[in-house]
Amino acid sequence: MVIIGIIGGSSATPEEVAAAEAVGYGLARAGAVLVCGGRTGIMEAACRGAKRAGGLTVGILPGTDPLEANPYVDLPIVTGMGEARNVIIVRTAHAIIAIGGSYGTLSELGHALGLGKPVVGLGTWHVEREGHPPAPIHRARTPEEAVELALSLATQRRK
Repeated sequence: MVIIGIIGGSSATPEEVAAAEAVGYGLARAGAVLVCGGRTGIMEAACRGAKRAGGLTVGILPGTDPLEANPYVDLPIVTGMGEARNVIIVRTAHAIIAIGGSYGTLSELGHALGLGKPVVGLGTWHVEREGHPPAPIHRARTPEEAVELALSLATQRRK
C-alpha cells in the first residue's frame, strides 16, 4: 500500500482547489491512500477527488473532535496536537505532494525535507538558503504529473 500525503492551505484559490481535487482523484485511481490534515481547502478538495474515484482518505486532525474532519475523510484521527500534527502527516506518507499553501505548508515541507521524504511541488514554496542548493522539491506542472512523480518517488523509496 502506497500512502501519499497532500499538504496545502486551508484557504486556496479556485485553481489550487481544482488541482488538489485532480490530484486526489489520480491518487485514488492508482490505488494510493491519501493522508492529509483532514480539514478545508486543499485537504478537502484532495479528499473529494479521492472519494470520487473510490479511494481511501485519512485525516490527521489538529483537535480532539472527529467532526472537525471534512465530509470526504474516511478515517479521522484526532490528535489534540494543533499544528504539531503536521509531523504525523509527513511521517505517515511515503511521499508528499504540496499544493499552494501558506506557513503551515512551509513547516510541513521543512519536516518532509528534514526526514528525507520525497516532495513534489505544484505551485508551492521554493525553499533555499543562501549559499546552499535549493531544497530537493520535484516540480510538477500539472496534477497528473504530480501524481505520477509522487507515486514513482514513493515506490523507489519503499524498495
